[in-house]
Amino acid sequence: MKKEDKELIFDLLKKADSYVQGYTGNSFLNKPVFEDDIEVKAVAAVEAVTQAAAVPPVEAVTPAATSSPAPGLTLDELNAKILRCTKCPLARTRNNVVPGEGVSNPEVLVIGEGPGYEEDMSGRPFVGKAGVLLDKMLNAIELDRKTNCFIANVVKCRPPENRDPEPSEQSACEGFLQAQIHILKPKMILCMGRIAGHKMLDTTVPLSEMRGSFHDYNGIPLMVTYHPSALLRDESLKKPAWEDLKAFKKKLNELTGK
Repeated sequence: MKKEDKELIFDLLKKADSYVQGYTGNSFLNKPVFEDDIEVKAVAAVEAVTQAAAVPPVEAVTPAATSSPAPGLTLDELNAKILRCTKCPLARTRNNVVPGEGVSNPEVLVIGEGPGYEEDMSGRPFVGKAGVLLDKMLNAIELDRKTNCFIANVVKCRPPENRDPEPSEQSACEGFLQAQIHILKPKMILCMGRIAGHKMLDTTVPLSEMRGSFHDYNGIPLMVTYHPSALLRDESLKKPAWEDLKAFKKKLNELTGK
């Protein structure tokens, strides 16, 4: 939707609200800054049609071929759009948007479900207790957000009380996550927890059925493992999580020739 259409709808709703109540309600006192929607899905669809005539089926396509960035869109430009997003109700309760953090050419893209309290206050992903543990987990397999990783979330704003993000909220952020994958071109993807796994694999199966093996995401090897928060609650999960990480590292070494 174009920003002009959004502004027109906002003005009409404001007039209707004023007519019914006799005054302008709090919801309409400050006019949001509207922008044209990012049509990432449309870009991806055009790329897919273009590539279909020149490349083999998806099974044989390399990660580099399926992860080309949206034309003209840089990571900084995408982050600027994410920071201004008002597509879902989470925009009204957040303190800070959390676009993601890491290097611009990562070997690994780490995906969580959404920001928590510390992340909402700082604008950075995985900086609370779970974030400290995540950094230790990544360091154990020679990964680091400062050198070879990028960390993002399914949703970029904190759900109130750290509840699970609603499907509509996930859908509102889906284009942003897809654009990040296109731009970053990671060699592998590591999903932390059930919600990230469900979103990336388009499934509702239990975490126990997703973890422990590799999945294909448009030619990119993807693994789902336990969220660091789950490991903080239940230490018995640390051993299977470590097995996941070792398998992930072995696969990454094969892809990078290390």
